[in-house]
Amino acid sequence: MSATLAPPSTGGAPSGSGAPGAGGRVRAALGHALRSREIAVAVVLVLVVAAATARNDSFLLSGDGWRDLLLTPSILLLLAAGQMLVIVTRSVDLSVGSTMALTAYLTGRLFIDQPGLPIPVVVLAGVAMGALLGVVNGVLVAYAGVPALVITLGTMYVYRGAMLSWAGSDRITADQMPKDFLSLGTSSLVGIPVLTILALLVVAAVGYYLHTARSGRELYAIGSDPDAARLYGLKVPTRVLTAFVLCGALAGLAGVLHAARYGSVSSSVGNGIELQAVGAAVIGGVAIFGGSGTVWGAAIGAVLLVTINRALPILGIPEFWQRAVVGALILGAVVLDRLLAARRARRLDEERED
Repeated sequence: MSATLAPPSTGGAPSGSGAPGAGGRVRAALGHALRSREIAVAVVLVLVVAAATARNDSFLLSGDGWRDLLLTPSILLLLAAGQMLVIVTRSVDLSVGSTMALTAYLTGRLFIDQPGLPIPVVVLAGVAMGALLGVVNGVLVAYAGVPALVITLGTMYVYRGAMLSWAGSDRITADQMPKDFLSLGTSSLVGIPVLTILALLVVAAVGYYLHTARSGRELYAIGSDPDAARLYGLKVPTRVLTAFVLCGALAGLAGVLHAARYGSVSSSVGNGIELQAVGAAVIGGVAIFGGSGTVWGAAIGAVLLVTINRALPILGIPEFWQRAVVGALILGAVVLDRLLAARRARRLDEERED
């Protein structure tokens, strides 16, 4: 989805020709659905699940299979939603894995050092720490004018170094954290893991913000054409800073929930997951050059990425080819995005000539 600040076209029928009938509207809706990147990724996800289930029915049809299918992508889903907010402004945040590690360890330390602290306070502390680390990234990118790739690559190593210095060889285990907190990662509601419900609520909130808030729509405008956004009078640095703060806050929440999900925190938490978050957003149709994409696409991309990693071994595909398939998905998404962008540009040129 491409979004601008201009109100969307109403698509009303020309006078005199009559409104399109129900059949026309259905065909138009079907055509739109077939062109949707989100639906295309969802179809691939269904095919992967179907193929893995046909090979081993416990992949989906057993109680544990259904639970793992929903629960396993939850952490990545949060990171992908935050990454989407940054990518849509034509930036990227490679420090989310290190941020997640720091907030996960902070969560464990608070339960150990302050045993009477309420769980909501610990959760808010983790989110606040993630947001603070996002402020560092956002200020350096938005106001110092340094490319996000360079800044967040640097902070990724700085944050990871701080984590290694803080945690060392220490490992926080489940018996050091409250059972009520750990139940967040194990309990379910009407067959759906609570962690998955929380992740979906966050994705829905991000989607609502992007779709309804003016500042959310401005993120798309900035990503589409930063120079035009400045000429239009948009507060580009403020909006970019906001995107990084939100991304950091979601990485902080992911760290807190990681501690609840696995009941164990060490210095290796989140290693390499930042690339998965970027890959999930790109596979889900978020343009790597900014300006288009939806948080729903990023969420489906995250689910596909995690599910395909679980499904390929069941399908008998060697580990080397498992990584190659994921890489091919990312490359295919980028190539498709470039082809669609070129097609849109060519169509605009033709319309101007007419």
